[in-house]
Amino acid sequence: MTKPRTWKLLLAFAAIYFVWGSTFLAIRIGVREVPPFLLAGMRFLVAGLMLYTWTRASGTRSPALREWGAACLLAVLIFVFDYGLLFWAERRVPSGMAAVLLATIPVFMTLSEIVVLRTQRLTLRLGMALLAGLGGVAVLMSHTMSFGEAPIDTAGACALIVAAISWSVASVLTRKLPLPPAKVMSSAAQMLAGGVLLMLAAGLLGEFRGFQIQAVSRQAWFALAYLIVAGSIVAFTAYVWLIHHESPTRVGTYAYVNPVVAVLVGYFLGGEAIGPRTVIGTILVLVGVVVMTTAPAKRPEPGAWAGEPQEAEP
Repeated sequence: MTKPRTWKLLLAFAAIYFVWGSTFLAIRIGVREVPPFLLAGMRFLVAGLMLYTWTRASGTRSPALREWGAACLLAVLIFVFDYGLLFWAERRVPSGMAAVLLATIPVFMTLSEIVVLRTQRLTLRLGMALLAGLGGVAVLMSHTMSFGEAPIDTAGACALIVAAISWSVASVLTRKLPLPPAKVMSSAAQMLAGGVLLMLAAGLLGEFRGFQIQAVSRQAWFALAYLIVAGSIVAFTAYVWLIHHESPTRVGTYAYVNPVVAVLVGYFLGGEAIGPRTVIGTILVLVGVVVMTTAPAKRPEPGAWAGEPQEAEP
């Protein structure tokens, strides 16, 4: 395979680093005016339809019935619980903090592999990494170790932890379920199913009642368009292209960069505070994640979704 030009690689890495990192602020802007599950449903229903249509047009077969069933199961865990709770939490938690708490996904994956699946042994290295990651979460959620910062909303923080655990479970199931062999079609099917399920959840939660679409500002519509086009189409396409031209380890570095980008974007563009607690908690979480994902043991490829399954996007 011919090595791509350097500028193409840099552009693709910039997309998964900075676009995915910035989507957390776009979510926070959007949920100020649009109910969270409804906004998430609009994002993934449109993006899923676009990806599915493009993939079918390129000659990829549509998923079989059992593959649609697997995609729907993953969609519940990834989109309804992970993304739905992320969008809901961002009405209560700063976007940068949300990104850092979601960066704990490898922590919960490692815990499940050690305790439930027994595919990992608890070594000293992994033990220290787990302590660092969970310690970072404790610092971010603690009301006594605030270091002068405003206390984080407990319900929002807990929702993000549940979201991270849900993604971790989905990542384990991804290896066992009969999904379409083509990664883009697999992700398109999950995204499309997730969009439909999120819209159903929005209806069940009463988010359509009282919602006036004409009252939504241009800023919120731009945030939604950015999430659909830049976050779910452009950056995801860059990710899929990169995994065919670079090592999974190098591509997976977006998982360390995204939270830092989200914190900085939230600070400079969203007016979010960065204090000692945020810095200490972020460092502890990222140290734990870096150590775990670079451990010299047999591990699955790093995930793709932010801020979104192992083959999808953030």
